[in-house]
Amino acid sequence: MASPVTRRTVVTTLAAAAAGAVAVPSSAQAHAAGGRTRRKPLRRAHAHNDYLHTRPLLDALDHRFSSVEADIFLVDGELLVAHDPVDLDPSRTLASLYLKPLAERVRRNHGSVHRGHHKPLQLLIDIKADGVNAYAELHRQLHRHRRLFTTYAHGKVRPGAVTAVISGDRSARAPMEAQHVRYAFYDGRMTDLGGPAPASFIPLISDNWNNHFTWKGAGPMPEAERAKLRQIIATAHGRGQRVRFWATPDLPGPERGAIWLELIAADADHINTDDLVALEAFLDAYDRR
Repeated sequence: MASPVTRRTVVTTLAAAAAGAVAVPSSAQAHAAGGRTRRKPLRRAHAHNDYLHTRPLLDALDHRFSSVEADIFLVDGELLVAHDPVDLDPSRTLASLYLKPLAERVRRNHGSVHRGHHKPLQLLIDIKADGVNAYAELHRQLHRHRRLFTTYAHGKVRPGAVTAVISGDRSARAPMEAQHVRYAFYDGRMTDLGGPAPASFIPLISDNWNNHFTWKGAGPMPEAERAKLRQIIATAHGRGQRVRFWATPDLPGPERGAIWLELIAADADHINTDDLVALEAFLDAYDRR
């Protein structure tokens, strides 16, 4: 008879996964090995600064992520993907790295990003500067691929294979709110929690972890902060909104694993990471516990 799984075993396994010490094959590796089971997407997995990976978008999708993030600048009428102006490269456009590959993938998969799974992929687009003009160009580009995207039209939301959510420069908000038809939604902040804007405009509430919590994963989470985290998420969920925190610890180690566990326990919708392999392993280990 197999020995019972203890809480200590679960915590140790998850901590090892968070540290990148547990090898869990990606869906691409499983396919290469001849596996026939299509593993489901990881609904909480968010690829922060996705474009910094060797294969933007594709690496995250191979690791079954359900949300990816791209930062953009408007340069000479084109939307370039980079974190800082010094890194701008005319060949690295939003269209070439994300919009066209997503359109092709959805066509190939008969309407979905992850074949056989129809929940939309979130494409979080962080406008780094000049929000009004950058959003105007972004709207034009999204319109070219309008059949791909979840759409808001005259008070109704029509789901698509990809849901674009606009973050970053806050000046993009006003032109978005004025639109009767749009192919993107707005990334709110904690100041929007419980506010008048509906989930049909702000489906996501994102904020900096360090602005709201002092705990960084060492030792137990203070009860007051745990209660605050759960109340934030419950309030958002009560309004049909999702929650994401950025700037959580993301270096391998027990602190990162502890934060991830608390986020799952509180039912956070997205876990932010640059470490695709580690989060995939962690979430798979969590599901097997």
